[in-house]
Amino acid sequence: MIEVQKVTQTYHSFTALHSVDLTIHNGEFIAILGPSGCGKTTLLKLLAGFMKPVSGKIVMDTTVVASKSKLVPPEKRNIGMVFQSFALWPHMTVYQHVKFPLLHHPYTAYALKGRIEERVHDVLSLVGLEKLSNRYPAQLSGGQKQRVAFARAIAHQPNLLLMDEPLSALDAELRMDMRKEIQKIHRQTHASIVYVTHDQSEALAMADKIVVMNNGKIEQAARPEVIYTKPETEFVAKFVGKCNIIKGTWTNDVFIPEQFPLERWPDIGVSVNLKQKGIYPVRPEQWQLTKDHNQVLNGVITFVQYQGKEIHYTVEVKNDIWTVHDSVHSSRFYVGDRVNLSVKTKSTETVLI
Repeated sequence: MIEVQKVTQTYHSFTALHSVDLTIHNGEFIAILGPSGCGKTTLLKLLAGFMKPVSGKIVMDTTVVASKSKLVPPEKRNIGMVFQSFALWPHMTVYQHVKFPLLHHPYTAYALKGRIEERVHDVLSLVGLEKLSNRYPAQLSGGQKQRVAFARAIAHQPNLLLMDEPLSALDAELRMDMRKEIQKIHRQTHASIVYVTHDQSEALAMADKIVVMNNGKIEQAARPEVIYTKPETEFVAKFVGKCNIIKGTWTNDVFIPEQFPLERWPDIGVSVNLKQKGIYPVRPEQWQLTKDHNQVLNGVITFVQYQGKEIHYTVEVKNDIWTVHDSVHSSRFYVGDRVNLSVKTKSTETVLI
């Protein structure tokens, strides 16, 4: 188990991390999610051993590996790293990349050192590169290079695998394929994984737990379905899933929108924190659109995007712009159409507003 305890990190006058607490259990897949500059890469560097925190400490399996006065360097931690840029050596073949940590990493088990050839073959087979073992990086595609980086990182069986936006350099279709590869690697290696990304779809698809960061602080840490359906803060609601944030007043679990004081909206699982701030978050897919029948809550379609199984609408409602995702099997609307909006309840029924 890895514990990050009250860790703060600064760069001159800028505070990159503010007293961060985080527990990573053995075998857990953690996604660190947030916008650029939120502190996620700084946290990864601290876990890797590239720097010391200005306060707090990091404990790995009861051993303090980082504090203000102590730093265990990366080569003395049982970790593997996968970088955004692949970081492959141009003079080494695929086979040599995977063999290198088995020969030189201090945490390589004695049993592995006794069967290096077999271990290299097993790892290359796991990532689907056994037929490319004699190729050099210049002879590989982007996806193949990333597989080499994964293979090298897991060859010595690290307890912790750190990934810094490893799929950002790949095209969209290849990223989808590599997600499956990463999940397969996680299942078969049982290593703890800390995966840094700004892509919410990657985090939601792969992680056991998502840690959402903003301005050097953890906004919320929970399972993907909890992060998505029950955001604790306004930032999480807007960053993960792009919620529509409606201002108003909560009274006995009933919400009264500020701009529509005659309306009464049901509680669809809003967190206590958001209720206290007078916020009602509505996911784009939680809206129901119908043709205008002169109801109070209506708006005008200002933008339409066909997305295959969904149609994404932008709706102007009074002075606000709301995002709506509707099924292609529902009624089709076009720019300029006036529509009613209603909120879907948990039972998929709708409450007309």
